[in-house]
Amino acid sequence: MAPKMERTRHPGIYRRGSRYVIVWRHKGRQHKEFFATLAEAREAKAQRQGGERRKRPRLRFRDYAENWIEGYRGRTSRGFSESTRREYRRDVDAHLVPYFGGYLLDDVEPGDVRDWFRWMEDRGASTSATRKAKAALSALFGTAMEDRKVRANPVIGVRYVPSKDVPAPRKLRGLTLAELGRFMEALPSEWRLFFVMLAHTGLRIGELLGRRWLDVHLGDDPHLIVRDQVYRGERKGLKTANAERTLPLSPDMARALADWRERTSFPGSDSPLFPSGAGTPLDYSALYRRVWKPARDTAGIPGVEVGAFHSFRHLLGSLVHASGRKTDRQLCDWLGHADPAFTVREYVGTMDDGLGDAEFLDELIPVEGWATGGQREARSQPQNGSDSAGVSPPDQAANHEQPQRAASPEPAS
Repeated sequence: MAPKMERTRHPGIYRRGSRYVIVWRHKGRQHKEFFATLAEAREAKAQRQGGERRKRPRLRFRDYAENWIEGYRGRTSRGFSESTRREYRRDVDAHLVPYFGGYLLDDVEPGDVRDWFRWMEDRGASTSATRKAKAALSALFGTAMEDRKVRANPVIGVRYVPSKDVPAPRKLRGLTLAELGRFMEALPSEWRLFFVMLAHTGLRIGELLGRRWLDVHLGDDPHLIVRDQVYRGERKGLKTANAERTLPLSPDMARALADWRERTSFPGSDSPLFPSGAGTPLDYSALYRRVWKPARDTAGIPGVEVGAFHSFRHLLGSLVHASGRKTDRQLCDWLGHADPAFTVREYVGTMDDGLGDAEFLDELIPVEGWATGGQREARSQPQNGSDSAGVSPPDQAANHEQPQRAASPEPAS
């Protein structure tokens, strides 16, 4: 027979054997909850008296996580993309459930999160991998709070500071104009407009891969609209509202794009600005391996210092600042940031109304000289056998001469 409940000197708290019991009522029904110590029972009773009346289910982390990732819709008005869901699911399966799976959801505390950081480092996880998994963990507990499954989010306020044994990430720099010149000379001619545009606009690589002809306006006020991106082969929204912007195009860039549209095999409004041979957005990995890296190495540019496509963004920030023709606020808006202080710190920066025009870029990064060779070059159709799903040069229409092509696609490793 179970032992009887005995009153304690604390109203509403009883003792049954070695455990303590609190009793409360919610929606006309009596509820009980058991605790190992009197202190835990008193804390819980105080919360009930403070207004928390619902009975909190004793869920296992594993059970809640499996259902959460399937129905999660994000915590902002911008929603939650399926590509991010896949990343969160990988983190849940690989990093969160193996550690927290056996915990009761409401038993996880800040100290447990810090212990998990050490566990991640012991397994060889990188700093970025740990921070990404922490974001998924915080989102999970944020939803659990909304669902009244936990009393608090244990991740809030817990910072991840890598141990001294974990090397700090190296800060990458932008290209110099001299390096840009050598890089353009090393590029096959059919790729030059793509990279000149990357340097002219400061677009993130996913933003340029996602640009379509419907985003380009080449009339009296040439400009480019940035509203989405292509990430891992999928079109998705941008991460922040500040990233949505309208960028001015220089006169020479506008003329080069107009000429390019006349020669491409995919000039339709929904077609990518720089399509593959199949008319689809270029593939990031193939673009890196088969175009960027060979030309970078030929030009003698140290990849460990500049990274990859983001180096063109840093270059633009430095050039615009050095020109003195744009303000801190303008450069911040141009690059799609939220805070001018961040732009100044990371890119340097420059303040009149709006972004103004982009004519000065033709002086700094010559479209005619690098992308078109001073004349409107003709381009031919992609040869049979080109990698239409990867990164055969941005579609080329049949015309006068066959430009130098990038190396044949190598098999994916």
